[in-house]
Amino acid sequence: MDLSKIAVSINKAINTQEVAVKEKHARTCILGTHHEKGAHTFWAAVNRLPLSSNAVLCWKFCHVFHKLLRDGHPNVIKDSMRNKADLTDMSRMWGHLSEGYGKLCSIYLKLLITKMEFHIKNPRFPGNLQMSNRQLDEAGENDVNNFFQLTVEMFDYLECELNLFLGVFSSLDMSRSVSVTAAGQCRLAPLIQVILDSSHLYDYTVKLLFKLHSCLPADTLQGHRDRFQEQFKKLKSLFYRSSNLQYFKRLIQIPQLPENPPNFLRASALSEHISPVVVIPAESSSPELEHVVETDDLVDTDVPVLPAALETKFDDLFGTSAAIDPFNFNSQNGMRKDDKDRLIEQLTREIQALKDELESFRLESGRLCQALRGRVNELEAELAEQSHLRLQAAGESEFLKAELDDLRRVREDTEKEQRSLTEIEKKAQANEQRYTKLKEKYSELVQSHADLLRKNAEVTRQMTVARAAQDEVDAVRREMQEKVKAAQEVADRQEREQLEQLQELQRELVSSRTELDSLKTTMASSQQSSEVLGDQLVALESEKAELVQSLSKVEAELAARGEELERVQSSLATERESGVKTAEALQNQLNEKESREQSLESQLVTARWSSLQGAVEEAEKIIQDSLAQIDDPVHISCTSSADYLASRCQASLDCIDRLHSAREAFLADNTGVSELVRVVTQCGHLVGDTIVQGSATSHMVPVEQADALSESVKACGAEALALLGQMKQQDSLTAADSSKLKAALEAILATAEKLRPRGLELQQGELGDLVEQEMAATSAAVESAATRIEEMLNKTRAVDTGIKMEVNERILASCTELMRAIKQLVLSSKNLQKDIVESGRGAASMKEFYAKNSRWTEGLISASKAVGWGATVMVDAADLVVQGKGKFEELMVCSHEIAASTAQLVAASKVKADKDSGNLHRLQQASRGVTQATAAVVASTKSGKSQIEETDTMDFSSMTLTQIKRQEMDAQVLVLELETRLQKERERLGELRKKHYELAGVAEGWGEQEEGTG
Repeated sequence: MDLSKIAVSINKAINTQEVAVKEKHARTCILGTHHEKGAHTFWAAVNRLPLSSNAVLCWKFCHVFHKLLRDGHPNVIKDSMRNKADLTDMSRMWGHLSEGYGKLCSIYLKLLITKMEFHIKNPRFPGNLQMSNRQLDEAGENDVNNFFQLTVEMFDYLECELNLFLGVFSSLDMSRSVSVTAAGQCRLAPLIQVILDSSHLYDYTVKLLFKLHSCLPADTLQGHRDRFQEQFKKLKSLFYRSSNLQYFKRLIQIPQLPENPPNFLRASALSEHISPVVVIPAESSSPELEHVVETDDLVDTDVPVLPAALETKFDDLFGTSAAIDPFNFNSQNGMRKDDKDRLIEQLTREIQALKDELESFRLESGRLCQALRGRVNELEAELAEQSHLRLQAAGESEFLKAELDDLRRVREDTEKEQRSLTEIEKKAQANEQRYTKLKEKYSELVQSHADLLRKNAEVTRQMTVARAAQDEVDAVRREMQEKVKAAQEVADRQEREQLEQLQELQRELVSSRTELDSLKTTMASSQQSSEVLGDQLVALESEKAELVQSLSKVEAELAARGEELERVQSSLATERESGVKTAEALQNQLNEKESREQSLESQLVTARWSSLQGAVEEAEKIIQDSLAQIDDPVHISCTSSADYLASRCQASLDCIDRLHSAREAFLADNTGVSELVRVVTQCGHLVGDTIVQGSATSHMVPVEQADALSESVKACGAEALALLGQMKQQDSLTAADSSKLKAALEAILATAEKLRPRGLELQQGELGDLVEQEMAATSAAVESAATRIEEMLNKTRAVDTGIKMEVNERILASCTELMRAIKQLVLSSKNLQKDIVESGRGAASMKEFYAKNSRWTEGLISASKAVGWGATVMVDAADLVVQGKGKFEELMVCSHEIAASTAQLVAASKVKADKDSGNLHRLQQASRGVTQATAAVVASTKSGKSQIEETDTMDFSSMTLTQIKRQEMDAQVLVLELETRLQKERERLGELRKKHYELAGVAEGWGEQEEGTG
C-alpha cells in the first residue's frame, strides 16, 4: 500500500468538519498500520495537524486513534507511547475548557492514555480486548496478587470509559433528535468503540471477582464489590440510553445487562453470568451514509426523476399536465410516446434494481438466519455446559459444605479438648491436694476406728454382764409375778370365802393380814431392787444404742470414705495417664517448635546475609553507574565546585569509618545486620556522588589538574568496588580492608582543597576582621574619591573657561553628590550590620557570628569591594573627562556600575535584617539617594556631551560635490564598521557577564548550595 495514500486518508479522516469520521478512511488507516507494521506514518501525519487549536480536529483524531489502538497492528501501542507526554499536555490544556468539544477532548485523551498504559502493563491483552477464559487465567499467571491488581486496573480503565460516555451524553440535548444530525453523529460515533471496550471489561471484571472471592475473604474484597456496584449501575443506564438512539440501531446491537448485579458471595452465581455480546452487522451502513439533515449531498444523481414536491410546484406555476393543457405541443409529432417509453424503461430499470436488491436482502437474511441458528446452537450447547457446570458446582458446594461442617466440628472438638485438658490439669492439682487431705483424714479415721473397736469390745463385755443380771431380774420378776398372781387368786378366793364366811373367818383374816403385810414388805423390797436394775438396764440400753448409732455412722463414713478414696484413686490414675500423654504431646510440640526455631534461625541468618549481599550489590551498581557517567559524553557539560567536592569527600570518609565500626559489630554479633546494610547503602551513594562530583569538578580546572583528579576518582571507584567485592563473600568479610579506599578519598579531598577558591581559604576567625577591613576600605575609597573630585573642581575653575568650565563643574558637582550619597549608604549599611549581628549572634561573639554565616559574610565582602572599586574607577574616568582625554561614555558606564554595586550591597545587608528595623528604612532611603545621584551624573554627562558636541559643529560650506560624496562614503563605511564592532562588543559583553557570573558563583560557593552538578 502506498504511504502517500495512507497520509491522504489520514488527512481526510481527521478534518475540521463537524461530521462523523468516514469508515473507509478509518479502514485505510488501519490497513496502513498492518502494512508498515507500526504507526510511524500515522504519527508523522498527525504531528503536522493543529490539534491544540481546533477542538473538532482533536476529537476526530481521538476517534481515529482509538480505532487504531483497537484494530490496528500491535506495534501501534508501542509506537504511540513515545507521544504519551504530548497527549498528556494536550489533555491538560483542553481540560481548562468547561464545555463543548474541549472538555470532551480532555476526557477522551485521558481514556486513550489509560488504554495505552493498560496494554503496556498487560501485554497479553490485545487492543480489541477479545480473550478466552484460558487466556484470561494465563494473564494473571495463577497468582491471586496479579488478579487483584488486574481487577483494580480494569476498574480504572472502565471508569475512564464511563466518564467519556457521560461526558458525551451531557453535552447533547437529548430532547431533540440529535442522533440524526451531523453534529450529533460526530459526538456519538466514538461511543461505538467505547461500547465494545466496556462490554469486554465488564465481562472480565465479573469473572475475576468470582475468582478472587474463591481465594480471598469477603471482607477483603468489600471495596471491589462497592466499586463494581457503582460501575454496574452506570453502565446499565448508559447501555439502555444508547440502545434507544436511532443512530446506534443500524450500526450496532447493544446488549442489555441483567436487572441485578451478580452475587459474588455465592460461587454458583458464576454459572448464571452471561457474557454481554456486542453484534455489529457485517454489511452495516457506515455513519456517513446515513441520512442526515445537515449534508451537502441531498440530490440523488442516479435517478433523474424530479421529486414530487418540485413537480407540484412546477404545475402550480405553469399549469397542470399536458393532457389538460391545450397549448402543450410536446404531444405532437410522437413526443408523448417517447416520454412514456423513457418512463417505462426507467421504471423497468428501477423494478430490476429493486428485484436485485430484494434478492440480495433474501440472501443476506438467509445468511443471517444461518448465522443466528449457529449462534443459537452454540448458546444452547453453552447453556447445557453451564447447566452441567452448575450441577457440578452444586455438588462440589455440598461436598465443601460437608467438609466445612466436619472441619468446624473438629475445631470445636479440639477447642473442647483443650478446655477439658486445662480443666483436667486444674482438677488434677485440686485432687492432689484433696488426696493429701483425705490421706491425713483416713489416718485419723483408722486411729479413731481402732479406739472405737476397743471401746466396742468393752461395751460388749459390759452388756454381757448386764444381760446376765437382766436375765436374773427377769426370772425373779416372773417368779414374783407368778407369786403375786397366785396370791391374788388366793386372796380373791379367800375374799370371796370371807365374803361368804365373813364372820367365820375373822381370825383367819387377822393371820392372813399379818402374812399379807409380810408378803407386801418382801414384794416392795423386790420391786425396789427391780426398779434399780431396770434403771441400770435402761441406761445401758441407751448407751448401747448410742454406741451402735455412732458405730454405724463411723462404718458408713468409712464406707463412703473408702468409696471416695477408690474413686479418687481411679480418677487420679486416669488423670496421671492423660497427664503423661499430654506431657508427651507437649514434649513433641516443644521438640517441633525447637526444630522450627532452628530452621527459622537458619533462614534468618540466610536472609540477613542475602540482605547484606543485596545492599552490597546495590552499592556496586551505584558506583559502577557513577564510573560509567565519567565516560558519558552527556556528562562532559556537567560542572561542580571544589568546595562541594570537599564536602562530599568528608561525608564519604565519615561513612567509611561508620562502615568499619558496623562491620566489626556484625562480625561480633551477626544479628545486627540492619546497621551494616544501612551504612553500606549510604556509603555506596556517597562514594558514587563523590566520583560524579569529582568528574564534574575536573571540567572546571586546568588540564593537568583535571587529569590527576580524574585518575584519583577512578582509583577511588576501583578501591570501592574491591572493598564491596570482599564484603560480598562471607569468608572474605573478615579480611575486608577499607584503608585503601580511605586513602583514595583523602587524596581526592587534598586535591579539592588545593582547587578551592582563595576566598574560601580564610579561617573562620578571619571573616569578621575581613568584613570590618573591607567596610573601612570602602569608606576610605569613597572619602578619597570625594577629595579628588573636590581638587579636580578647584583645578578646572582655575584653568578652564566658558562652556567647558560649566560642563566640568556640573559633572564634578553631580559626582560629588554621588560620593556623598554613597558615603551615607555605607554608613547606613554599617549601622544595619551592627543591628543584624546584635540580634542574631546571641551569646556568641561578632567573629563567631560572621563565621557561622560565612556565605552571607562573603557576599557582604564582595559587595563592599565592588562599591570601593567603582568609586575609584569613576573618579579616574571623571579626571580624564575633565582633562579632555577621556570619554563621556566611560563616566556613564562607571555611574551605572556604582549603582549596581550599591544595589548588591543593599541586598546583601538587608537579607538578614528585620523588616521593621529603622536602620533598614534609612538604608533603603540612602539607596534611593544613590540611584537619584547616579541618574544626575548620567544626565549631567549627557548634557555636557551634547553641549561640547554643539560647539564642534560641522562646516561643509567650503567642500565641493566630490569631497562631500567622498566624505559621505567614508561616513557610511565608518557607520558599517561601528555597527559591526558594536555587535561584536555586545556579544563580548554577554560572554564577559557569563564568565563573571560563573567565577562569582565558584568564589561564593553557589555550587555547594545547589548540591549537584551543573
